[in-house]
Amino acid sequence: MFESAEIGHTIDKATYKDEEPVLREALLQAQYRLREQARFPVLILINGIEGAGKGETIKQLNEWMDPRLIRVDSFDVPTDEELSHPPAWRYWRRLRPKGQTGIFFGNWYSKMLQDRVHGRIKKAELELAIDRAQRFERMLCAEGTLIFKFWFHLSKDRMLQRLDSLKDDPLHSWRISPLDWQQSKTYDKFVRYGELILRRSSRDFAPWYVIEGHDERYRSLTAGRLLLEGLNAALDAADQQPSQPHTAPVELNLDRLSLLGSLDMEQKLSKDEYKEQLTQEQARLSQLLRDPRLRKRGVLALFEGHDAAGKGSAIRRVTGALDPRLYRTVQIAAPSEDELAQPWLWRFWRSVPARGQFTIFDRSWYGRVLVERVEGFCSPDEWLRAYTEINEFEEQLVDAGVVVVKFWLSIDKETQLERFKEREDTPHKRFKITEEDWRNREKWDDYGHAVADMVDRTSTEIAPWTLIEANDKRFARVKVLRTLNEALEAAIG
Repeated sequence: MFESAEIGHTIDKATYKDEEPVLREALLQAQYRLREQARFPVLILINGIEGAGKGETIKQLNEWMDPRLIRVDSFDVPTDEELSHPPAWRYWRRLRPKGQTGIFFGNWYSKMLQDRVHGRIKKAELELAIDRAQRFERMLCAEGTLIFKFWFHLSKDRMLQRLDSLKDDPLHSWRISPLDWQQSKTYDKFVRYGELILRRSSRDFAPWYVIEGHDERYRSLTAGRLLLEGLNAALDAADQQPSQPHTAPVELNLDRLSLLGSLDMEQKLSKDEYKEQLTQEQARLSQLLRDPRLRKRGVLALFEGHDAAGKGSAIRRVTGALDPRLYRTVQIAAPSEDELAQPWLWRFWRSVPARGQFTIFDRSWYGRVLVERVEGFCSPDEWLRAYTEINEFEEQLVDAGVVVVKFWLSIDKETQLERFKEREDTPHKRFKITEEDWRNREKWDDYGHAVADMVDRTSTEIAPWTLIEANDKRFARVKVLRTLNEALEAAIG
Protein backbone atom coordinates (compact mmCIF):
# COMPACT_ATOMS: atom_id res chain seq x y z
CA MET A 1 0.00 0.00 0.00
CA PHE A 2 2.94 2.32 0.62
CA GLU A 3 5.16 1.20 -2.28
CA SER A 4 4.40 4.23 -4.46
CA ALA A 5 5.28 6.53 -1.58
CA GLU A 6 8.80 5.12 -1.21
CA ILE A 7 10.19 5.58 -4.73
CA GLY A 8 11.63 9.09 -4.29
CA HIS A 9 9.09 11.53 -5.73
CA THR A 10 10.57 14.99 -6.31
CA ILE A 11 9.63 18.32 -7.91
CA ASP A 12 12.37 20.62 -9.21
CA LYS A 13 12.52 24.26 -8.13
CA ALA A 14 11.57 25.67 -11.54
CA THR A 15 8.45 23.56 -11.83
CA TYR A 16 7.45 24.42 -8.27
CA LYS A 17 8.01 28.11 -8.89
CA ASP A 18 5.68 27.98 -11.91
CA GLU A 19 2.92 25.91 -10.32
CA GLU A 20 2.83 27.25 -6.77
CA PRO A 21 1.21 30.67 -7.48
CA VAL A 22 -1.41 29.11 -9.77
CA LEU A 23 -2.34 26.51 -7.16
CA ARG A 24 -2.38 29.12 -4.41
CA GLU A 25 -4.81 31.35 -6.29
CA ALA A 26 -7.08 28.42 -7.15
CA LEU A 27 -7.18 27.24 -3.53
CA LEU A 28 -8.13 30.71 -2.33
CA GLN A 29 -10.93 30.94 -4.90
CA ALA A 30 -12.25 27.52 -3.87
CA GLN A 31 -12.05 28.47 -0.20
CA TYR A 32 -14.10 31.63 -0.75
CA ARG A 33 -16.64 29.69 -2.82
CA LEU A 34 -16.92 27.28 0.10
CA ARG A 35 -17.62 30.19 2.45
CA GLU A 36 -20.15 31.80 0.10
CA GLN A 37 -22.06 28.60 -0.58
CA ALA A 38 -21.90 27.49 3.08
CA ARG A 39 -23.38 24.15 2.03
CA PHE A 40 -20.88 21.92 3.80
CA PRO A 41 -17.74 21.99 5.99
CA VAL A 42 -14.36 20.43 5.18
CA LEU A 43 -12.52 18.12 7.58
CA ILE A 44 -8.88 17.18 6.94
CA LEU A 45 -7.35 14.33 8.96
CA ILE A 46 -3.54 14.31 9.16
CA ASN A 47 -1.69 11.07 9.90
CA GLY A 48 1.51 9.30 8.96
CA ILE A 49 5.19 8.87 9.75
CA GLU A 50 6.96 11.31 12.05
CA GLY A 51 9.24 13.60 10.05
CA ALA A 52 7.25 13.13 6.83
CA GLY A 53 6.25 16.80 6.75
CA LYS A 54 2.76 16.72 8.26
CA GLY A 55 3.10 19.98 10.15
CA GLU A 56 5.11 21.71 7.43
CA THR A 57 2.50 20.88 4.79
CA ILE A 58 -0.37 22.23 6.87
CA LYS A 59 1.66 25.33 7.62
CA GLN A 60 2.12 25.78 3.88
CA LEU A 61 -1.61 25.35 3.21
CA ASN A 62 -2.34 27.96 5.88
CA GLU A 63 -0.02 30.38 4.08
CA TRP A 64 -1.62 29.68 0.71
CA MET A 65 -5.19 29.95 1.96
CA ASP A 66 -7.11 32.30 4.26
CA PRO A 67 -6.23 31.13 7.79
CA ARG A 68 -9.31 32.86 9.22
CA LEU A 69 -11.45 30.14 7.65
CA ILE A 70 -9.26 27.27 8.88
CA ARG A 71 -8.92 25.87 12.38
CA VAL A 72 -6.14 23.43 13.27
CA ASP A 73 -6.65 21.19 16.30
CA SER A 74 -4.33 18.64 17.89
CA PHE A 75 -5.67 15.85 20.07
CA ASP A 76 -2.43 14.25 21.22
CA VAL A 77 -2.94 14.54 24.98
CA PRO A 78 -6.53 14.60 26.27
CA THR A 79 -7.40 17.19 28.90
CA ASP A 80 -9.04 16.29 32.22
CA GLU A 81 -12.32 17.67 30.86
CA GLU A 82 -12.06 15.46 27.78
CA LEU A 83 -11.22 12.40 29.86
CA SER A 84 -14.39 12.93 31.90
CA HIS A 85 -16.59 12.67 28.76
CA PRO A 86 -17.16 9.91 26.19
CA PRO A 87 -14.14 9.65 23.83
CA ALA A 88 -15.91 11.10 20.77
CA TRP A 89 -16.94 14.26 22.68
CA ARG A 90 -13.55 15.91 22.15
CA TYR A 91 -13.90 15.59 18.37
CA TRP A 92 -17.57 16.60 18.14
CA ARG A 93 -17.00 19.88 19.97
CA ARG A 94 -14.24 20.90 17.51
CA LEU A 95 -16.16 20.27 14.28
CA ARG A 96 -16.34 23.33 12.03
CA PRO A 97 -19.59 24.85 10.72
CA LYS A 98 -20.59 24.84 7.06
CA GLY A 99 -18.32 26.98 4.91
CA GLN A 100 -15.20 26.44 7.02
CA THR A 101 -12.32 23.95 7.25
CA GLY A 102 -11.05 21.97 10.22
CA ILE A 103 -7.70 20.15 10.36
CA PHE A 104 -7.27 17.39 12.96
CA PHE A 105 -3.86 16.18 14.12
CA GLY A 106 -3.77 13.35 16.64
CA ASN A 107 -7.24 12.28 15.55
CA TRP A 108 -9.07 8.99 16.16
CA TYR A 109 -6.75 7.12 13.78
CA SER A 110 -3.66 8.35 15.64
CA LYS A 111 -5.15 7.16 18.92
CA MET A 112 -6.05 3.65 17.76
CA LEU A 113 -2.74 3.22 15.90
CA GLN A 114 -0.57 4.25 18.85
CA ASP A 115 -2.62 2.08 21.20
CA ARG A 116 -2.15 -0.97 18.97
CA VAL A 117 1.56 -0.36 18.36
CA HIS A 118 2.25 -0.11 22.09
CA GLY A 119 0.03 -3.05 23.03
CA ARG A 120 -2.63 -1.08 24.87
CA ILE A 121 -5.34 -2.67 22.74
CA LYS A 122 -5.61 -6.01 20.95
CA LYS A 123 -6.54 -6.78 17.34
CA ALA A 124 -10.25 -7.16 18.10
CA GLU A 125 -10.31 -3.78 19.85
CA LEU A 126 -8.52 -2.19 16.89
CA GLU A 127 -11.11 -3.64 14.53
CA LEU A 128 -13.87 -2.24 16.74
CA ALA A 129 -12.23 1.20 16.77
CA ILE A 130 -11.92 1.18 12.97
CA ASP A 131 -15.57 0.20 12.62
CA ARG A 132 -16.68 2.97 14.97
CA ALA A 133 -14.56 5.50 13.05
CA GLN A 134 -16.19 4.40 9.80
CA ARG A 135 -19.67 4.85 11.21
CA PHE A 136 -18.74 8.31 12.50
CA GLU A 137 -17.30 9.38 9.15
CA ARG A 138 -20.22 7.94 7.21
CA MET A 139 -22.60 9.94 9.39
CA LEU A 140 -20.57 13.14 8.90
CA CYS A 141 -20.51 12.62 5.14
CA ALA A 142 -24.25 11.93 5.07
CA GLU A 143 -24.68 15.28 6.83
CA GLY A 144 -22.60 16.93 4.07
CA THR A 145 -19.05 17.05 5.50
CA LEU A 146 -16.27 16.70 2.91
CA ILE A 147 -13.51 14.56 4.48
CA PHE A 148 -9.91 14.34 3.30
CA LYS A 149 -7.63 11.76 4.95
CA PHE A 150 -3.91 12.31 4.31
CA TRP A 151 -1.18 9.85 5.27
CA PHE A 152 2.30 11.38 4.90
CA HIS A 153 4.86 8.62 4.40
CA LEU A 154 8.60 8.02 4.62
CA SER A 155 10.43 4.77 4.01
CA LYS A 156 12.39 3.42 6.95
CA ASP A 157 15.69 4.30 5.31
CA ARG A 158 14.56 7.87 4.62
CA MET A 159 13.41 8.30 8.21
CA LEU A 160 16.70 7.03 9.64
CA GLN A 161 18.68 9.23 7.23
CA ARG A 162 16.72 12.25 8.41
CA LEU A 163 17.46 11.48 12.06
CA ASP A 164 21.18 10.97 11.35
CA SER A 165 21.43 14.25 9.44
CA LEU A 166 19.71 16.29 12.15
CA LYS A 167 20.92 14.81 15.44
CA ASP A 168 24.39 16.44 15.31
CA ASP A 169 23.27 19.71 13.67
CA PRO A 170 23.12 22.38 16.42
CA LEU A 171 20.82 24.58 14.32
CA HIS A 172 18.27 21.91 13.42
CA SER A 173 18.49 19.14 16.05
CA TRP A 174 15.51 20.72 17.84
CA ARG A 175 13.34 19.45 14.99
CA ILE A 176 13.74 15.90 16.32
CA SER A 177 11.11 15.12 18.94
CA PRO A 178 11.01 12.21 21.40
CA LEU A 179 8.25 10.77 19.22
CA ASP A 180 10.69 10.67 16.27
CA TRP A 181 13.14 8.53 18.25
CA GLN A 182 10.34 6.35 19.56
CA GLN A 183 9.00 5.71 16.07
CA SER A 184 12.45 4.80 14.76
CA LYS A 185 12.24 1.78 17.07
CA THR A 186 8.62 0.87 16.28
CA TYR A 187 8.60 1.76 12.56
CA ASP A 188 7.80 -1.76 11.29
CA LYS A 189 4.87 -2.19 13.68
CA PHE A 190 3.64 1.32 12.96
CA VAL A 191 3.58 0.76 9.21
CA ARG A 192 2.06 -2.72 9.50
CA TYR A 193 -0.84 -1.57 11.64
CA GLY A 194 -1.09 1.69 9.70
CA GLU A 195 -1.59 -0.28 6.49
CA LEU A 196 -4.30 -2.36 8.17
CA ILE A 197 -6.13 0.80 9.26
CA LEU A 198 -5.88 2.39 5.81
CA ARG A 199 -7.03 -0.79 4.11
CA ARG A 200 -10.08 -1.15 6.35
CA SER A 201 -11.05 2.53 6.46
CA SER A 202 -10.51 3.84 2.93
CA ARG A 203 -14.03 4.17 1.57
CA ASP A 204 -15.70 5.94 -1.31
CA PHE A 205 -17.15 8.58 1.04
CA ALA A 206 -13.79 9.23 2.78
CA PRO A 207 -10.77 7.70 0.98
CA TRP A 208 -7.16 7.84 2.14
CA TYR A 209 -4.47 9.67 0.16
CA VAL A 210 -0.87 8.51 0.71
CA ILE A 211 1.75 11.21 0.01
CA GLU A 212 5.50 10.67 0.02
CA GLY A 213 6.98 13.26 2.37
CA HIS A 214 10.70 13.31 1.59
CA ASP A 215 10.60 16.21 -0.90
CA GLU A 216 8.79 19.25 0.52
CA ARG A 217 7.91 20.69 -2.88
CA TYR A 218 6.36 17.43 -4.04
CA ARG A 219 4.32 16.87 -0.88
CA SER A 220 3.04 20.47 -0.76
CA LEU A 221 1.90 20.50 -4.39
CA THR A 222 0.39 17.02 -4.11
CA ALA A 223 -1.60 17.81 -0.99
CA GLY A 224 -2.69 21.14 -2.44
CA ARG A 225 -3.87 19.61 -5.72
CA LEU A 226 -5.77 16.80 -3.99
CA LEU A 227 -7.50 19.32 -1.77
CA LEU A 228 -8.30 21.62 -4.70
CA GLU A 229 -9.71 18.89 -6.96
CA GLY A 230 -11.86 17.38 -4.23
CA LEU A 231 -13.11 20.75 -3.06
CA ASN A 232 -13.98 21.97 -6.55
CA ALA A 233 -15.76 18.71 -7.37
CA ALA A 234 -17.95 19.10 -4.27
CA LEU A 235 -18.59 22.79 -4.97
CA ASP A 236 -19.52 22.12 -8.58
CA ALA A 237 -21.82 19.22 -7.78
CA ALA A 238 -25.42 20.18 -8.43
CA ASP A 239 -28.00 19.20 -5.86
CA GLN A 240 -28.93 15.67 -6.79
CA GLN A 241 -32.22 14.05 -5.95
CA PRO A 242 -31.46 11.41 -3.33
CA SER A 243 -32.46 7.87 -4.09
CA GLN A 244 -35.70 6.78 -2.48
CA PRO A 245 -34.82 5.01 0.78
CA HIS A 246 -36.24 1.61 1.57
CA THR A 247 -39.15 2.25 3.90
CA ALA A 248 -42.22 0.31 4.94
CA PRO A 249 -45.73 1.76 4.70
CA VAL A 250 -46.62 4.23 7.43
CA GLU A 251 -49.22 1.92 8.96
CA LEU A 252 -48.59 -1.81 9.28
CA ASN A 253 -50.89 -2.63 12.21
CA LEU A 254 -53.61 -4.36 10.22
CA ASP A 255 -55.45 -5.34 13.40
CA ARG A 256 -55.59 -1.64 14.43
CA LEU A 257 -53.70 -2.38 17.66
CA SER A 258 -51.15 0.32 18.43
CA LEU A 259 -48.27 0.47 20.89
CA LEU A 260 -49.60 3.51 22.74
CA GLY A 261 -53.15 2.18 22.60
CA SER A 262 -52.04 -1.00 24.38
CA LEU A 263 -51.00 0.89 27.54
CA ASP A 264 -53.22 0.71 30.61
CA MET A 265 -54.13 4.38 30.98
CA GLU A 266 -56.44 3.79 33.95
CA GLN A 267 -53.62 3.43 36.47
CA LYS A 268 -53.92 5.98 39.28
CA LEU A 269 -52.63 6.95 42.70
CA SER A 270 -54.68 8.51 45.48
CA LYS A 271 -53.41 11.73 47.06
CA ASP A 272 -52.21 9.91 50.17
CA GLU A 273 -50.46 7.18 48.17
CA TYR A 274 -48.88 9.83 45.98
CA LYS A 275 -47.51 11.91 48.86
CA GLU A 276 -46.02 8.88 50.58
CA GLN A 277 -44.46 7.32 47.46
CA LEU A 278 -43.23 10.65 46.08
CA THR A 279 -41.39 11.43 49.29
CA GLN A 280 -39.84 7.96 49.38
CA GLU A 281 -38.65 8.06 45.78
CA GLN A 282 -37.29 11.61 46.00
CA ALA A 283 -35.31 10.72 49.11
CA ARG A 284 -34.04 7.59 47.38
CA LEU A 285 -32.93 9.63 44.35
CA SER A 286 -31.16 12.20 46.49
CA GLN A 287 -29.18 9.48 48.28
CA LEU A 288 -28.30 7.69 45.05
CA LEU A 289 -26.97 10.82 43.33
CA ARG A 290 -24.69 11.41 46.32
CA ASP A 291 -23.36 7.85 46.24
CA PRO A 292 -19.55 7.94 45.68
CA ARG A 293 -19.88 5.11 43.17
CA LEU A 294 -21.72 7.42 40.78
CA ARG A 295 -18.81 9.86 40.64
CA LYS A 296 -17.28 7.71 37.94
CA ARG A 297 -20.45 7.73 35.87
CA GLY A 298 -22.56 10.35 34.13
CA VAL A 299 -26.36 10.18 34.31
CA LEU A 300 -28.64 11.26 31.46
CA ALA A 301 -32.44 11.26 31.65
CA LEU A 302 -34.44 12.34 28.61
CA PHE A 303 -38.13 13.13 28.43
CA GLU A 304 -40.34 12.91 25.37
CA GLY A 305 -44.11 12.67 25.21
CA HIS A 306 -47.43 13.99 23.98
CA ASP A 307 -48.10 17.71 24.35
CA ALA A 308 -49.56 18.35 27.83
CA ALA A 309 -48.50 14.90 29.04
CA GLY A 310 -46.78 16.40 32.09
CA LYS A 311 -43.10 16.27 31.11
CA GLY A 312 -42.32 19.54 32.86
CA SER A 313 -44.09 18.61 36.09
CA ALA A 314 -42.39 15.18 36.11
CA ILE A 315 -38.99 16.84 35.68
CA ARG A 316 -39.78 19.23 38.56
CA ARG A 317 -40.49 16.24 40.83
CA VAL A 318 -37.17 14.70 39.81
CA THR A 319 -35.27 17.89 40.65
CA GLY A 320 -37.50 18.90 43.57
CA ALA A 321 -35.47 17.13 46.23
CA LEU A 322 -32.03 17.74 44.67
CA ASP A 323 -29.36 20.33 45.30
CA PRO A 324 -29.24 22.53 42.14
CA ARG A 325 -25.53 21.75 41.91
CA LEU A 326 -26.32 18.08 41.35
CA TYR A 327 -28.11 18.44 38.02
CA ARG A 328 -28.50 20.43 34.81
CA THR A 329 -31.63 20.72 32.66
CA VAL A 330 -31.29 21.15 28.88
CA GLN A 331 -34.39 22.35 27.05
CA ILE A 332 -34.45 21.48 23.36
CA ALA A 333 -36.26 23.76 20.92
CA ALA A 334 -35.90 24.42 17.19
CA PRO A 335 -32.20 24.51 16.21
CA SER A 336 -30.44 27.87 15.91
CA GLU A 337 -28.55 29.00 12.80
CA ASP A 338 -25.25 27.94 14.42
CA GLU A 339 -26.69 24.50 15.15
CA LEU A 340 -28.07 24.13 11.62
CA ALA A 341 -24.53 24.70 10.31
CA GLN A 342 -23.36 21.51 12.05
CA PRO A 343 -24.31 17.80 11.86
CA TRP A 344 -27.65 17.41 13.63
CA LEU A 345 -26.26 15.46 16.64
CA TRP A 346 -23.65 18.15 17.33
CA ARG A 347 -25.86 20.22 19.64
CA PHE A 348 -26.66 17.17 21.75
CA TRP A 349 -23.06 16.01 22.03
CA ARG A 350 -22.19 19.43 23.51
CA SER A 351 -24.47 18.74 26.48
CA VAL A 352 -23.42 15.17 27.23
CA PRO A 353 -22.80 14.83 30.99
CA ALA A 354 -19.28 14.31 32.26
CA ARG A 355 -18.47 11.83 35.00
CA GLY A 356 -20.29 12.73 38.19
CA GLN A 357 -22.87 14.91 36.40
CA PHE A 358 -26.64 14.47 35.99
CA THR A 359 -28.19 16.00 32.87
CA ILE A 360 -31.91 16.10 32.10
CA PHE A 361 -33.05 16.62 28.51
CA ASP A 362 -36.51 18.19 28.15
CA ARG A 363 -37.04 16.80 24.65
CA SER A 364 -34.02 15.42 22.84
CA TRP A 365 -32.43 14.05 19.68
CA TYR A 366 -35.60 12.02 19.14
CA GLY A 367 -37.16 15.12 17.61
CA ARG A 368 -35.51 13.99 14.36
CA VAL A 369 -37.74 10.87 14.20
CA LEU A 370 -40.81 12.51 15.75
CA VAL A 371 -41.69 16.14 14.99
CA GLU A 372 -39.18 16.52 12.13
CA ARG A 373 -40.43 13.33 10.53
CA VAL A 374 -44.15 14.07 10.94
CA GLU A 375 -43.94 17.75 10.00
CA GLY A 376 -41.64 17.12 7.02
CA PHE A 377 -38.73 19.15 8.42
CA CYS A 378 -36.33 16.44 7.24
CA SER A 379 -36.37 13.97 4.38
CA PRO A 380 -37.28 10.26 4.74
CA ASP A 381 -33.64 9.46 4.08
CA GLU A 382 -32.58 11.64 7.01
CA TRP A 383 -35.03 10.33 9.61
CA LEU A 384 -34.53 6.72 8.55
CA ARG A 385 -30.77 7.15 8.86
CA ALA A 386 -31.27 8.77 12.27
CA TYR A 387 -32.36 5.51 13.92
CA THR A 388 -28.92 4.01 13.33
CA GLU A 389 -27.13 7.21 14.31
CA ILE A 390 -29.13 7.48 17.54
CA ASN A 391 -28.39 3.87 18.52
CA GLU A 392 -24.69 4.41 17.87
CA PHE A 393 -24.73 7.68 19.82
CA GLU A 394 -26.35 6.05 22.84
CA GLU A 395 -24.02 3.06 22.58
CA GLN A 396 -21.04 5.38 22.85
CA LEU A 397 -22.57 7.07 25.90
CA VAL A 398 -23.20 3.76 27.66
CA ASP A 399 -19.75 2.41 26.75
CA ALA A 400 -18.27 5.51 28.40
CA GLY A 401 -20.18 4.79 31.62
CA VAL A 402 -23.15 7.13 31.18
CA VAL A 403 -26.45 5.84 32.62
CA VAL A 404 -29.09 6.59 29.96
CA VAL A 405 -32.78 6.58 30.99
CA LYS A 406 -35.44 7.40 28.36
CA PHE A 407 -39.06 8.30 29.14
CA TRP A 408 -42.06 8.62 26.85
CA LEU A 409 -45.04 10.17 28.69
CA SER A 410 -48.27 9.09 27.04
CA ILE A 411 -51.83 10.40 27.44
CA ASP A 412 -54.93 9.65 25.44
CA LYS A 413 -56.54 12.14 23.08
CA GLU A 414 -59.43 12.99 25.38
CA THR A 415 -57.13 13.76 28.32
CA GLN A 416 -55.03 16.01 26.14
CA LEU A 417 -58.11 17.97 25.06
CA GLU A 418 -59.13 18.47 28.68
CA ARG A 419 -55.67 19.75 29.59
CA PHE A 420 -55.55 22.07 26.58
CA LYS A 421 -58.86 23.64 27.59
CA GLU A 422 -57.73 23.94 31.20
CA ARG A 423 -54.62 25.78 30.06
CA GLU A 424 -56.65 28.22 27.99
CA ASP A 425 -58.99 28.90 30.94
CA THR A 426 -56.21 29.35 33.53
CA PRO A 427 -54.33 32.69 33.25
CA HIS A 428 -51.04 31.44 34.71
CA LYS A 429 -51.07 28.36 32.41
CA ARG A 430 -52.18 30.08 29.22
CA PHE A 431 -48.60 30.53 28.01
CA LYS A 432 -48.28 26.75 27.77
CA ILE A 433 -50.83 26.42 24.95
CA THR A 434 -50.07 27.56 21.38
CA GLU A 435 -51.59 27.27 17.94
CA GLU A 436 -48.92 24.70 17.15
CA ASP A 437 -50.25 22.46 19.94
CA TRP A 438 -53.71 22.51 18.36
CA ARG A 439 -52.26 21.78 14.91
CA ASN A 440 -50.33 18.81 16.29
CA ARG A 441 -53.59 17.26 17.52
CA GLU A 442 -54.70 16.98 13.89
CA LYS A 443 -51.75 14.61 13.31
CA TRP A 444 -52.36 12.49 16.39
CA ASP A 445 -52.28 9.18 14.49
CA ASP A 446 -49.14 10.16 12.54
CA TYR A 447 -47.34 10.90 15.79
CA GLY A 448 -48.54 7.58 17.20
CA HIS A 449 -47.02 5.70 14.25
CA ALA A 450 -43.77 7.67 14.63
CA VAL A 451 -43.59 6.82 18.35
CA ALA A 452 -44.16 3.13 17.63
CA ASP A 453 -41.37 3.17 15.03
CA MET A 454 -39.10 5.05 17.44
CA VAL A 455 -39.58 2.52 20.23
CA ASP A 456 -39.26 -0.49 17.91
CA ARG A 457 -36.01 0.79 16.41
CA THR A 458 -34.31 2.43 19.40
CA SER A 459 -35.44 0.59 22.54
CA THR A 460 -32.28 -1.44 23.00
CA GLU A 461 -30.85 -3.53 25.80
CA ILE A 462 -28.37 -0.78 26.67
CA ALA A 463 -30.84 2.11 26.41
CA PRO A 464 -34.45 0.90 26.65
CA TRP A 465 -37.52 3.13 26.53
CA THR A 466 -39.83 3.39 29.52
CA LEU A 467 -43.42 4.18 28.50
CA ILE A 468 -45.23 6.17 31.20
CA GLU A 469 -49.01 6.03 31.47
CA ALA A 470 -49.58 9.71 32.21
CA ASN A 471 -53.36 10.22 32.26
CA ASP A 472 -52.91 10.42 36.02
CA LYS A 473 -50.07 12.85 36.72
CA ARG A 474 -49.46 11.50 40.20
CA PHE A 475 -48.95 7.97 38.91
CA ALA A 476 -46.67 9.22 36.11
CA ARG A 477 -44.41 11.24 38.40
CA VAL A 478 -43.87 8.38 40.81
CA LYS A 479 -43.22 5.90 37.99
CA VAL A 480 -40.62 8.24 36.49
CA LEU A 481 -38.80 8.58 39.81
CA ARG A 482 -38.97 4.87 40.57
CA THR A 483 -37.66 3.92 37.12
CA LEU A 484 -34.77 6.39 37.39
CA ASN A 485 -33.87 5.11 40.84
CA GLU A 486 -33.91 1.51 39.68
CA ALA A 487 -31.62 2.35 36.77
CA LEU A 488 -29.15 4.08 39.10
CA GLU A 489 -29.19 1.18 41.56
CA ALA A 490 -28.56 -1.27 38.74
CA ALA A 491 -25.65 0.85 37.49
CA ILE A 492 -23.85 0.98 40.83
CA GLY A 493 -24.93 -2.44 42.08
